[in-house]
Amino acid sequence: PRQPAKTLWYDRPRYVYVEFCVEDSTDVKVVIEDHRLVFSCKNADGVEFYNEINLYARVNSKDSREKRSDRSITCFMRKWKEKVAWPRITKENIKPAWLSVDFDNWRDWEGDEEVERAMVEQYAEV
Repeated sequence: PRQPAKTLWYDRPRYVYVEFCVEDSTDVKVVIEDHRLVFSCKNADGVEFYNEINLYARVNSKDSREKRSDRSITCFMRKWKEKVAWPRITKENIKPAWLSVDFDNWRDWEGDEEVERAMVEQYAEV
């Protein structure tokens, strides 16, 4: 049986970040479409995870990537309309139990462009 992975998200001027918290993931599949994000993988115990998010607003799927680590898989999706805040990640105004805001990374945007650029470059190099 599939289950949703615990998911954290946060908003930045140019990108929206979504982190699927699965340790030691295998068979990771991430599909980023203009209005939808689909994620699936297995963990070390063979449990299957599946998440599907209809996105609040359009993203540029061609300029979006994901990065896997031992602890999680992070997707960063380029917003179609930059510098427009997303009040939520989902199109529907309902919060699934598995989804939360990543408050550690959620902060005011002022002076954030440089920080964000550095972060994206760091991801891109991996």
